[in-house]
Amino acid sequence: MLAPPLSEGASRLKQARLLALLIPAGLLGGALFSQYVGGLYPCEMCYWQRWPHAAAILLAIGAYLSRSNLKQSRILVMLAALAVAISGAIGVFHAGVEIGWWEGITQCTATGATSLQDIMNVPLVRCDQVQWEFLGVSMAGWNAIISLAGAAAIVALARKGA
Repeated sequence: MLAPPLSEGASRLKQARLLALLIPAGLLGGALFSQYVGGLYPCEMCYWQRWPHAAAILLAIGAYLSRSNLKQSRILVMLAALAVAISGAIGVFHAGVEIGWWEGITQCTATGATSLQDIMNVPLVRCDQVQWEFLGVSMAGWNAIISLAGAAAIVALARKGA
């Protein structure tokens, strides 16, 4: 037996749910890949950008689990979009620090250190130095661009009555 066709609003919400899952998963996956495969150590602000993506993934999964309740699913998708936008805003701040538009935080991080020997062997990563760029845009800049555009697309698709 065939399922009845989805209304336009339900279809758009389905697309929004998919984007709310794929965008942060792709960005977080890319960051983890660059760290563990590419050897790029994250700075403190890089970590800050990862947490909202993790939250967005969990919210998007919640939206999939509650897809029979369109109102609840829409709320979870909108919260996921907000989390993605927060990561993008942190990315804007981080990219501005890298470019020298404003001063960043005063601490840097040495990741993975559990002993004095580990601390001595793990590189100190400064938040104001670009480790990798593509087309003149750093990873933080790409996170900002993709996150903010993605959050806008998710909201546009998930808006009620759209």
